[in-house]
Amino acid sequence: MKKIALVVAICVMSGPAFATCADDAKAKNLAGAALTSFMGKCKRDAEAACTADSNKSKLAGAARTSHMKKCVDDKIGT
Repeated sequence: MKKIALVVAICVMSGPAFATCADDAKAKNLAGAALTSFMGKCKRDAEAACTADSNKSKLAGAARTSHMKKCVDDKIGT
């Protein structure tokens, strides 16, 4: 339970502190293949960062799955 509370606290605190990939794509006026490529790279980067965060927090099982989904979704803007 403490791990889940820690994950929620980290996600809540870090959520509004960064721009999402979708916001960056809009600011750069990307469309078509450029948008697809940008979003793909951004998603891979988000997954890597969230995986590192999960490993650092020593999350496992449902807590890790929940953290990864929320973290990646928050970073890419969905």
